[in-house]
Amino acid sequence: MISSSKLSQLLEEVQDIAKEAGAFIRKERQHFSLEKVEHKGLNDLVSYVDKEAEKLIVSRLSKILPEAGFITEEGTAAETVAELTWVIDPLDGTTNFIHGLPVFAVSIALMEKGEVVLGVVYEVNRHECFYARKGGGAFCNDTKIQVSSAKTLSDSLIATGFPYYNFELIDKYMYALKELMQCTHGLRRLGSAAVDLCYVAAGRSEGYFEYNLNSYDVAAGALIVEEAGGTVTDFKKGRDFIFGRQIVSTNGLIHAEFLEKVESILN
Repeated sequence: MISSSKLSQLLEEVQDIAKEAGAFIRKERQHFSLEKVEHKGLNDLVSYVDKEAEKLIVSRLSKILPEAGFITEEGTAAETVAELTWVIDPLDGTTNFIHGLPVFAVSIALMEKGEVVLGVVYEVNRHECFYARKGGGAFCNDTKIQVSSAKTLSDSLIATGFPYYNFELIDKYMYALKELMQCTHGLRRLGSAAVDLCYVAAGRSEGYFEYNLNSYDVAAGALIVEEAGGTVTDFKKGRDFIFGRQIVSTNGLIHAEFLEKVESILN
């Protein structure tokens, strides 16, 4: 088992790696054009920026923890689930990046025996680095963060993400949005799951839900929420949110009320 002191050391190093990747992404955005976009699938976009950022991250992480395996979005490293596994999204919010919408982030998590023990999300344009290690609290740029104190949905701002290729639940999903519009302060769709989760952790929104996600979208952000005092589950109140492709994240105080809405509509 990795010691707390080792995790703290890794956390410092991973922040530096995320910021280095972020600096590369920010620089490339200055002269990026739509002609450089590739399509992995319907509305599933990627560019050389994602790939090169991932190569950089994998290279750096391999040096600081050579025994660890990798789960990566762009397949730079062969997927290997070891006792220690890095889970990487080099550019969460690729569509935003491609169109010049300034909400995108680098997300890096470390799992030990299937449990996330370290998470870093670097929001590139705001220069905000959110980070946490298991049992160590959550921080943004060296300042401790915590979830909001709102106690009801009626006092809450909710974030979500729209499905962009799996439209199986689209009618139920639109109904959920309609219901939530009428009982909250409003809904927001930022376009980056990692950022959405960190904003819950920082108390900027009270809840977030989405389906059809991947482990690298949520692993780091989910730990940051929990270490900031929030609650994270899947739609069925369970813990299968890293690989289960659905997530509900809140400040904890509204979780039961919020989950009741989401669960009844989407299941």
